[in-house]
Amino acid sequence: MSGDAETSGPKTIKPAKRPHGLGRGLSALLGEAQEEPVASPPRSGSSIQSIEISMIHPHPEQPRRQFDDGALQELADSIGKRGVIQPIIVRPDGSNYQIVAGERRWRAAQRAQLHRIPAIVRDFDEAETLEIALIENIQREDLNPIEEAEAYRKLIGHFGHSQEALGRLVGKSRSHIANLMRLLDLPKAVQGAVMEQRLTMGHARALIGADQCESLARTIEEKGLSVRETEALVRKSKSGGSEKSSSTNARSKAGDKDPDIAALEQHLADILGLKVEISHSDQGGGLLTLRYSTLDQLDMLCQRLSGEKI
Repeated sequence: MSGDAETSGPKTIKPAKRPHGLGRGLSALLGEAQEEPVASPPRSGSSIQSIEISMIHPHPEQPRRQFDDGALQELADSIGKRGVIQPIIVRPDGSNYQIVAGERRWRAAQRAQLHRIPAIVRDFDEAETLEIALIENIQREDLNPIEEAEAYRKLIGHFGHSQEALGRLVGKSRSHIANLMRLLDLPKAVQGAVMEQRLTMGHARALIGADQCESLARTIEEKGLSVRETEALVRKSKSGGSEKSSSTNARSKAGDKDPDIAALEQHLADILGLKVEISHSDQGGGLLTLRYSTLDQLDMLCQRLSGEKI
C-alpha cells in the first residue's frame, strides 16, 4: 500500500506475536512472517502465500495517491526478470484481499503481466492499516507533504490519535505534524501545485492565510520565486502593497525569518487575535512579543494567560 524498493533476497524469520499500540515502528505493527509456500492461500496467517493478483485491490484511503510512471516501469522491468522478492501485506476483504502495504509492487507486477504475487495475509483493523501505510510511505519518503498531511488528519479525525502519539509513531515532532496539517487550509489548486512539486512546502507555508492565495501561487510559479521572495510577496500583499515598516526593513537587512518561526508566529496570531513576533537566537533563547491596540485586547490576553475571568 505504498512505494517500495526490491530487496536482495527473501529472509526466513521465526514467527512472533504481533505487538499492539502506537510508537512501536513498522516491524512491530506488521509482526514477522515465515516463508511457507502453499497451494492455495488461507484467509490469514504469518506465512508468505501466493495470491491471484486479480483477487487483490488497493485500499481506498491509501495515503499515497501519485506514482511516478517511469519509476513504476523500472520496477515492473525488474519484477519481470527477477520476480517479486519482497511480499506485499494484505488483509481479508470479503472473498478478496485489500492491500495494506506494497501497492507499488502490486501495480508493477500487473505491468509485468504476473498472475500471482507473494503476500502475507494479516487481520489488521482500519486504524492499524492506515498506521502501517503511513509509516511505510514516510520511511521511504514516498509521500508528498499534502498526502502526508491528509493521512495525519484521517488518523486524528477518524481514530482519535493525538499529534503527540502520531509523532511517536512516525518519528516526527508534534510541531512538524501541526505545520504540515496547516497546509490543508490552502485552496485545492495550491495543494495540487504542492502535490505536483510545482511549489515546495516552504512556498506553501508562506501562502497560508494569504489573500488571493491562488493568484499569488501562480505568480510564484511563473516567476520561479524562491521561498524568501515568496514570503516578501505575501507580506507585500497583506500590507496592500505599502512600504514595509522600519522594523520589517531592519529584519530584512539581517536576513528573512525562518519559515518555521514565521509559521509559529502566524499560528499564535490566529489563536490570540494579536500580532505576534518571535525573535529566536541561535544560542537557544529568544523574545516573544505580543502587541495589543486596546485595553480590551489586553484584558482578553490576561484572561487567556491566567485562565481567569477579569
